[in-house]
Amino acid sequence: MSDTQQDTISIEEFSAQARAFLEANAAPRPPVKEFVWGQGSDDVAMFDEMDRESESAQAERAKEWRRKRFDHGFGWIGGPEKFGGRELGAAYERAYNSIESQFLTPNMGVFTISLGMVAPTILAHAIPEVQDLYLKDLYRGDRVACQLFSEPGAGSDLASVSMKAIRDGDEWIVSGQKVWTSAAHLAEIGEVICRTDPESPKHKGLTVFVVDMHAPGVEIRPLRQMTGGATFNEVFFDEVRIPDTHRLGEVNSGWGVALTTLMNERSSIGAGGGGGGGGLFSPQRLHAMLEHFGAADNAVLVDQATRLYVNFTVAKWNNQRALDKIRAGQLPGPEMSTAKLALTNNLSAFTEWVSAVLGPRITADGGEWGAYAFSQMLCGIPGMRVAGGTDEIMKNIVAERVLGLPKDPGIDSKTAFKDLAINRTDT
Repeated sequence: MSDTQQDTISIEEFSAQARAFLEANAAPRPPVKEFVWGQGSDDVAMFDEMDRESESAQAERAKEWRRKRFDHGFGWIGGPEKFGGRELGAAYERAYNSIESQFLTPNMGVFTISLGMVAPTILAHAIPEVQDLYLKDLYRGDRVACQLFSEPGAGSDLASVSMKAIRDGDEWIVSGQKVWTSAAHLAEIGEVICRTDPESPKHKGLTVFVVDMHAPGVEIRPLRQMTGGATFNEVFFDEVRIPDTHRLGEVNSGWGVALTTLMNERSSIGAGGGGGGGGLFSPQRLHAMLEHFGAADNAVLVDQATRLYVNFTVAKWNNQRALDKIRAGQLPGPEMSTAKLALTNNLSAFTEWVSAVLGPRITADGGEWGAYAFSQMLCGIPGMRVAGGTDEIMKNIVAERVLGLPKDPGIDSKTAFKDLAINRTDT
């Protein structure tokens, strides 16, 4: 339902309900203090670096809050009533989020993939029985979902996935490996894309399923990244059986299903840091850095700081428009690619700026607040340029779908997947 449709409750009434719920179940957030250099935490890492025990405890707190929200009518504000939603427009979602931001609530990061990527795909492509089985549980926080797309030989070129699914009556037998899977160790289910017809061109022989992450044959291993943390996983499938009822979309039509997920993924990444990175770096922080490190009189760095803030703000509001479309029930489009590009461009520009301001302080820990801490962020930013599709892939999408430019030439659109050079064993 869009904002222009007649809703059954006014924004004012809804907001009063939301505030009453939050006042009864959460503590008010203390007033935001003016940013003072050297006070509080100087952690600016791009990825959480918690150990897995702490991460699991955080996830349990998030699940408890999610259940409470859902049971009081705030778990899926725009969702269908039959799944526990309220079928209200995007303005109601914004109103609730604005009010909740005034209260102390658990970190909801564990649900980013569940609700931002997997659930919308299940809603769009699953049979009713599977929707009934999973959607309410996902939005209530009773289940966590992960996305099983990337492979060692198929990342941004996702259509090159080789993990095979072979039909066996009413089931599919799945074998292969996935990589860079966030939250796999916390998930009950996963959305997995498999190769079901190697005789077809690579985009046409794919099928997507919902898989039980605790099924026999599923093995999850942590991946250690250069920041020292283990945010991601690699997942191995050894003849894992998936019911055909858990297929999303038609057999060999998985590319279109995957695009639903990918567009939502790019909106989630584009929203990172306040939609373009602005949530990480306030103007107060930029100014304080210039002052503290003696660069306030450097006209070039001051000008760059101003441009950073302007670009962060523009990206934030452009991304908000795209998110409103999603909350109104519309499928995201190529604007999600521009949102993702804006984020990575802004973060890359910040990397250059902060490196110029800090100089050699960023290379070794001298015990100075707000200096070496940025090394964690700098190590994480390269991953953001790859997550959800590389910048080059995003630019191709914008060029072809927004600007109407011709596609890159290629021979793999009509060649059977098994005959592509990367899959041949006789070369």
